[in-house]
Amino acid sequence: MIDQAQHRTGNAARAETGITTDQHGLSANDNEYETGTALPPAQEGRVPNLGWTLAATSLGLVVVQLDITIVNVALPHIGDQLAAGVGGLQWVVDAYTLAFAAFLLSAGALGDRMGSRGTYNLGILLFGLSSLACGIATNTPLLIAARAVQGIAAAMIMPTSLALIAHVCGDNHKARTRAIGIWSSTGGAAVAAGPVIGGFLIGEFGWRSIFLVNIPLCAIAIWMTWRHVAAAPLHRRGSFDFPGQIVAIVMLTCLTGAVIEAGPRGWWDHWVMGGLVAAALTFAAFITIEAKSRHPMLPLLFFRQPTFSAAVVVGIAANLTFYGLIFVLSLYFQEVRHYSPVETGLAFLPLTAIFIVANIASGWIASHFGFRLPMAGGLVVGAIGFALLCRVDATTPFIYMAPLLALIPAGTGITVPAMTASILASVERNRAGTASAVLNTARQVGGAVGVALFGGLVAAQDIVSGLDDTFLISAVLLLLAAIVAFIWVKKGPGHHQPMVLIEH
Repeated sequence: MIDQAQHRTGNAARAETGITTDQHGLSANDNEYETGTALPPAQEGRVPNLGWTLAATSLGLVVVQLDITIVNVALPHIGDQLAAGVGGLQWVVDAYTLAFAAFLLSAGALGDRMGSRGTYNLGILLFGLSSLACGIATNTPLLIAARAVQGIAAAMIMPTSLALIAHVCGDNHKARTRAIGIWSSTGGAAVAAGPVIGGFLIGEFGWRSIFLVNIPLCAIAIWMTWRHVAAAPLHRRGSFDFPGQIVAIVMLTCLTGAVIEAGPRGWWDHWVMGGLVAAALTFAAFITIEAKSRHPMLPLLFFRQPTFSAAVVVGIAANLTFYGLIFVLSLYFQEVRHYSPVETGLAFLPLTAIFIVANIASGWIASHFGFRLPMAGGLVVGAIGFALLCRVDATTPFIYMAPLLALIPAGTGITVPAMTASILASVERNRAGTASAVLNTARQVGGAVGVALFGGLVAAQDIVSGLDDTFLISAVLLLLAAIVAFIWVKKGPGHHQPMVLIEH
């Protein structure tokens, strides 16, 4: 560790001579490092070019987040046309989130080393091409494979978009927190709006349109980024952590596959138990590899910050419960209530509006009161919503469900931007790509497990019983995460001291 005051003083002195340093105190001319554009100076006023940066990165986030939930409304139609059962439909959803989670850490490191803007645009291009492949898939295996490629592309987009925002905001904590609130609100709105947009597209053009709509959005995002977004500096050129990447893929695949198969087979089935044991062993191997790696994809020292660790726990709980809810609710509305795709989309509409308002409010709350209040408080609000929905059955009036469902995006929407901002506040700015990748990896793992777990509950019994179990488990998990946030998250932006990492 380097003394924070000495570090800042040293940087100030070097600034007078035109020399910049990284978090290690090394000169920009050092052989192991190179720079692109200089890091923005600390400031509290207007941030130049922030509007274009937010627009470009938010559009990328929209296509990434939209494809997490938009597919849920299409599941019955995909199942009918491609002859996919519940297990196949779970893989259509989880192939995306699993690949997303597995490659996020490497993508964050790639952005730090090769430049956030170039990596971001490469991810957008790959996302557009894989969306085309999804739209023309003729069978379930091809669709699952294309969804996995989409997930890899999404992994390249997510951390680099956040790193570009962190770069343009510099040390302006209030601007960064508010910008993240807006960025998160677009992503949150896309997650919530996915079923709504999907319902209308499927009703008018068929299920393939939910993937093809991404192509023009990706083209616009590429143009805006190259035209208006400044390149962030390049950082460490160290080798990639290939052993860690391979073990991470095996670990996440074993975990997700075991949880999916637990529904139809049962938890004590030898294949399910074998998958869980393999996931545990590979997780232990992954931690060992990362602890010994010279350039780890997961810097374990990040977790010495209680706020960082709390944000990861909160991210897992938030995504596990929300993505699992969307999956099961989509089946409930269409298979139990016999809603059309459009009616199903409209049923999700309250989630969309509340998400947008809550995300924006979270940025304001966090900038004035710190991170703990919106993180812990939002989780409690979401838990209350889940708990009150535990008695839903096949005939429950939607007018009763709607206000209770609204509590869930209200709580999650308040939690997520504060959680994201707390991650950036707890590490050095030029590690923003890697740090955000760690958080989003945890979130996508949570989402994949949520779909597998709650989908398994539906497959093992019936949709209504599975839905009630989903509500109960979600309420408990969010309350536990709220306790973690309340205990571990101590201070807000402006008070956090970023962790300075020394790698050997």
